[in-house]
Amino acid sequence: MFSLKDKVALVTGASQGIGRATSLSLVEAGAKVAVAARNVEKLGLLAAEIQAAGGEALAVPMDVSDPAQVKAGFQQVLAKFGRLDILVNNAGVSRDTLALRMKLEDWDAVIRTNLTGAHLCTQQALGSMLKQRSGRIINVSSVVAETGNPGQANYVAAKAGMIGLTRAIAVEVASRNITVNAVAPGFITTPMTDPLPQNVKDFMLGRIPLGRAGTDVDVATAIVFLASDEAAYITGHVLDVNGGMYMG
Repeated sequence: MFSLKDKVALVTGASQGIGRATSLSLVEAGAKVAVAARNVEKLGLLAAEIQAAGGEALAVPMDVSDPAQVKAGFQQVLAKFGRLDILVNNAGVSRDTLALRMKLEDWDAVIRTNLTGAHLCTQQALGSMLKQRSGRIINVSSVVAETGNPGQANYVAAKAGMIGLTRAIAVEVASRNITVNAVAPGFITTPMTDPLPQNVKDFMLGRIPLGRAGTDVDVATAIVFLASDEAAYITGHVLDVNGGMYMG
């Protein structure tokens, strides 16, 4: 079940958190993985860890908000592996503040990385996938895209936009055997959530019926499923990974 043997995947935002766990889980399922992020040092360590465990990995320095870097990165992946079967759009940033106080540059930075970056990467991936007449695209959204969250208007808008992007592209490419889905993680223990004050963490935990924060592996496992042949009849779907925090 869920074998990705001989598949080639590219994961953005792979240097830490959900992206890192996803890269390792994809390799464990048999895939060859290109790991992309801005942090070159962390990428190199991750690629070395994968290779030391017998997997095949390629470190691809990439800022997904820069069209030139995105294009060059995908060219590097295709030059190395000759194909691309799975794209995980995970790269994301946050710049939180109340909407009334939000600077335009903070709005633009989050939208450009979290949403426009996913669009740019999807465009590049589709060039290869359409020729192959197969592919899997998985976008990492968020529970806040479905519930809203104060102080995160830019982040919520970007993550909600990813859900719309998922459904639009799913319809466009379904005839070519390409599926496009999203996962919407809830409160997950990652480097992005670690700095939150304890009272905020306690409040979030109190909203989760399962009574615990999620892990990056919880999300990675869902992504591996959506990337697999077993999920071939699922497209345009948002898979909630939130411990019951939101049931829509």
